[in-house]
Amino acid sequence: MELSEQEVIRRESLQKMRDLGINPYPADEYVVTGYSTDIKATFVDIEGEEEEEIDAEWYTGKPVRIAGRLMSRRIMGKASFVEIQDSKGRIQVYVSRDDIQAPVPEGETATTAEQQMYNVVFKKLLDIGDFVGIEGFVFRTQMGEISVHAQKLTVLAKSLRPLPIVKYKDGVAYDGFNDPEQRYRQRYVDLVVNEGVKDVFLKRATIIRTMRQVFDEAGYTEVETPMLQAIAGGASARPFITHHNALDVDMYMRIATELYLKRLIVGGFEGVYEIGRNFRNEGMDRTHNPEFTCMELYVQYKDYNWMMSFTEQLLEKIAIAVNGTTEVKIGDNIVNFKAPYRRLPILEAIQEKTGYDLSTMTEDEIRQVAKKYGVEDTDKMGKGKLIDEIFGETCEGTFIQPTFITDYPVEMSPLTKMHRSKPGLTERFELMVNGKELANAYSELNDPIDQYERFVEQMKLADKGDDEAMIIDHDFMRALEYGMPPTSGIGIGIDRLAIFMTGQPSIQDVLLFPTMKPEK
Repeated sequence: MELSEQEVIRRESLQKMRDLGINPYPADEYVVTGYSTDIKATFVDIEGEEEEEIDAEWYTGKPVRIAGRLMSRRIMGKASFVEIQDSKGRIQVYVSRDDIQAPVPEGETATTAEQQMYNVVFKKLLDIGDFVGIEGFVFRTQMGEISVHAQKLTVLAKSLRPLPIVKYKDGVAYDGFNDPEQRYRQRYVDLVVNEGVKDVFLKRATIIRTMRQVFDEAGYTEVETPMLQAIAGGASARPFITHHNALDVDMYMRIATELYLKRLIVGGFEGVYEIGRNFRNEGMDRTHNPEFTCMELYVQYKDYNWMMSFTEQLLEKIAIAVNGTTEVKIGDNIVNFKAPYRRLPILEAIQEKTGYDLSTMTEDEIRQVAKKYGVEDTDKMGKGKLIDEIFGETCEGTFIQPTFITDYPVEMSPLTKMHRSKPGLTERFELMVNGKELANAYSELNDPIDQYERFVEQMKLADKGDDEAMIIDHDFMRALEYGMPPTSGIGIGIDRLAIFMTGQPSIQDVLLFPTMKPEK
């Protein structure tokens, strides 16, 4: 492996540390007593008082031990200033020559902590990116910056590759590490040098934590279901295929958790949910990744009307938990997640945008409308798929504020209960936000005879060339025949929700390690 000049210099510094008796990768625990942002947020300038009389968490002279990555350094005569980045933020550290014993003579080993600190700091054996522990006390410099006065420095890990140096002025980044492919491949560097990246993933964690809290408080049970499945069911999607060596059978990476969660409702759970990875062997773009995180929830004795109300309350709570407000800036749009949301049947939405009343048309007439709006390969599609494509081309992108699109045709919804008052339609909704689908939900079909007939119709679509059509899951059919109570279920894409709640431009920006081609 050919090394750059900087990598050679760092390896030389590494060896010099070892020659001085300094272990650049110690195994000992390093106990931290303070964090950068906490110290700066609660610091109080107090001097000349007894420690027990001070009513402040951090104050002038309070002892502290911090640890983190060295992000900058300035040696100014007898003083050195370095900036340490810990897990919460950054803080300045001041090192004075006057606090340190004389340097170690040439060829001898540094025997004291002070000698070691002198050598690694003032002989420039430390590099940007190294991890260090600092023991000292908190104070405010003459320039007014809250800092740590170092009395002991411990090298915790030597960095052998130079970090990109991103400089900020008036909130603008210069010399940034901003090539998207580099950022996504080397997320570990992106997190270190680019401000705000870590906050996106902390907000994503808040989304999931809040979701769990809402479900747990409602009395619903978090469960886990198989990722390897004999039949890829529960959604219309193309699966990944793998081979199980021990069983000598092909299996599918799951495309949805739905059918297993419904089995648990059959088994007697009041409500179950799962937050986990799904896999679909389909296209990649700014809103799709082959593996993605989805939440699915199923609750007995509920219908899709109840689920709409529950969903808008859930998203309102998540928005407030993440951003402190129900209003979120997504691109150029301000989206308000305050409940309630508009509810609009899909055929009315299409008529509203196009003027066509598809409810009175035959399949061939709908096919002609689809062609007019640029839908391709219409001969392979049934009536429901045609309506779905027309909606996607003419309507979907126009719904910026949260809107429930309801009452889908039966051909589009093979797992959904027939509408109680609208023949040919089902009790299903999709939630549109900022022109994209965020959630999909039903009054779940629990009539096993009807369900079997729906599966048969799906098989006919597969014969016509629809590679996303469902196949019959006979074990799921058997479960339904034992009886499933009236149930409502919903799936919410966590990645897309994270895009919305954090205002990021693409799914790759809310995935720590998005799928990419292997490096050459």
